[in-house]
Amino acid sequence: MPFGKVKNVTGVVTVNKAWCKGCGFCVAFCPTKALEMSSEFNAKGYHPPFVKSPEDCRNCDFCQSICPEFAIYVTRRTEQMENEHA
Repeated sequence: MPFGKVKNVTGVVTVNKAWCKGCGFCVAFCPTKALEMSSEFNAKGYHPPFVKSPEDCRNCDFCQSICPEFAIYVTRRTEQMENEHA
C-alpha cells in the first residue's frame, strides 16, 4: 500500500549582489549546479552569481553556509505550496 506522494523539497535562492565579492564558492560547491557566475558587475566591481536553473535547487543551504560574505540565502518551497499559489 503506497504512503502517498513524496513532495520534492526545493528552495528559492536569493543573492544580495551588493554584498557579494565574487568568490565563486557557492557556484563551485552547489551539488545540483543550480548557480552560475554572472558576466555583469555589481557596484564593487565583482561578478555575483545568479540562479541559472531554479528548479534544481534542493534547499540544501550549502551555498548559504559556505558564503563568507553572507550574500546568499535559501528559503524553502515545496510542490504543495507552488500548487496552492498557481
